[in-house]
Amino acid sequence: MASVSLKHIQKIYPNAEPQKKSKKKKKEEAPVEEKKYKLKVTDEGVIAVDDFNLDIADKEFIVFVGPSGCGKSTTLRMVAGLEEITRGDLYIDGVRVNDVAPKDRDIAMVFQNYALYPHMTERKNLEFPLKLRKVPKEEMDRRVNEAAEILGITQYLDRKPKALSGGQRQRVAIGRAIVREPKVLLMDEPLSNLDAKLRNQMRAEIIKLRQRINTTFIYVTHDQTEAMTLGDRIVIMKDGEVQQIGTPQEVFNKPVNTFVAGFIGMPQMNMFDGRLVKKDGKYAVQVGDATIVVSEDKQERLKAHNASEQEVLVGVRPEHITLETTPGATLTGEVEVSEMMGSSVHLHLNTLGRDVIVIVPTLDLKDNSLGIGSKIEFTFAPNAVHIFDPATGKNLEYND
Repeated sequence: MASVSLKHIQKIYPNAEPQKKSKKKKKEEAPVEEKKYKLKVTDEGVIAVDDFNLDIADKEFIVFVGPSGCGKSTTLRMVAGLEEITRGDLYIDGVRVNDVAPKDRDIAMVFQNYALYPHMTERKNLEFPLKLRKVPKEEMDRRVNEAAEILGITQYLDRKPKALSGGQRQRVAIGRAIVREPKVLLMDEPLSNLDAKLRNQMRAEIIKLRQRINTTFIYVTHDQTEAMTLGDRIVIMKDGEVQQIGTPQEVFNKPVNTFVAGFIGMPQMNMFDGRLVKKDGKYAVQVGDATIVVSEDKQERLKAHNASEQEVLVGVRPEHITLETTPGATLTGEVEVSEMMGSSVHLHLNTLGRDVIVIVPTLDLKDNSLGIGSKIEFTFAPNAVHIFDPATGKNLEYND
């Protein structure tokens, strides 16, 4: 049980010295793979994490989420003490721990690859960190049996890792972390090696685990579904920088920029080229021939930020588009792809030269009029519109 504070944390990897060119020419040289992420490069080196600030409350479940290379695992490893902090301060329970060894931080970590000892039974794997700390045998047995019961692995304690499934091994890895009763439990993409069904099951197990142990959780994932279902708050990162921090509902309903809007939500938010105008003293967005006057709460935020008439990107989530016709506010698209998802159909429409996804509940399908090549009319509600500056990507409602 502990609070964790990260103050202006920065991680810089020094530039590698240029390799000396060989005098002998190589006939075939492998092409250099271009990295997909755009980290800042200074005279000091590559900035992997830049000015990271976060206060984590005692027993809070925080999730770092973002694409590969965004700096989320590096930040987690700095909390663990496995990476040196270049600048900034890290506090656990109010104590600065920048120079404290990992073993003295009272944290535990669950890795992506389980990291179990293959020659040991699961009981011995669970006991190992306690033996290092010379915990008395009676207390060790109590903790191991309690962790095994919480995770439902009591019947596997006498087996070795090779005799267990991936989900069972991950439970043992989590059990090995919680027997230490750490103040902070760090989890680095622990479910990424599991199949979809097991991931869903293990997400539920982690939620139950969180309710039964008094520990602060910091969880890293690139899967936004995990982030939305597990976290009290989500930290969304890109290229070493924090984009937004908030509850799952906040980042879904109030994305601060186009990156967050596109990253959170599945399928991702639709984007239309449009224009923000004032109509009879009220803000409205024009998309093609449609004009939608935005809701009152959006009117107030746009007015508070003194938003001017301008070209904008209009974002609307697929689930917020309705197959209705409203005079002056209707768009038309042609169905190019129809994906049956069971409870709903995902329609890919060609609208104004863009691919637009519409989610239609199967209960609303009365005939086969939504087949490929069909012409579809649709609109969206005034409170479902998100308005972004096309140059900066910032949401005009929250552009502080």
